[in-house]
Amino acid sequence: MTLRNPVVVFFSVNPSSCLGVPANVKLVPNINANEYRGTGYEIARLVHSFERGLQNVTATYSLREDGGIKVLNRGFNPETKKWKQAEGKAYFIDARHADGTYSGKLKVSFFGPFYGAYNIIELDKPYYNYVMLCGPDKSYFWILSRTPQLPYPIKQHLIAKAKELGFATDKLIYVTQSAEAADYEAGRHVRH
Repeated sequence: MTLRNPVVVFFSVNPSSCLGVPANVKLVPNINANEYRGTGYEIARLVHSFERGLQNVTATYSLREDGGIKVLNRGFNPETKKWKQAEGKAYFIDARHADGTYSGKLKVSFFGPFYGAYNIIELDKPYYNYVMLCGPDKSYFWILSRTPQLPYPIKQHLIAKAKELGFATDKLIYVTQSAEAADYEAGRHVRH
């Protein structure tokens, strides 16, 4: 799955701590940046201010000329009947492996020079159909899928794994992906 996750993380305290990986969480190795691009539908998340009240949330990833990843997060507010979006950029932190892949540790910025952690902790390989992500601590968490719905057994597996890792799965918000507010242009995959 092309990773496009709505990860709008802004940390103004110690920048180095903003790029960490939570305790006992392992990163996915060998991520192919080209396979990571496309649109992901948000299935579940822990609450944070940028996405409060939003439905039909997607994250669209495309490659940047400078080797990074362009991130476009969008969500529909059913109360105002308006779309909210944020555009950012992400970069793999660790050096590229000999086979051209990267470890799942990225930094993402939506606010100028400020970067936050974007950690890929579970990924459907080799197809990239779903991904589980977290920030520098366990208060930032997302599950994304290439389709608006994720089959129940897969979703339950990911939630069970997240709970085992110490994420507050009892506080997950399950995102509505309804046809009422569908914006098919935003949801189109960009894989070639």
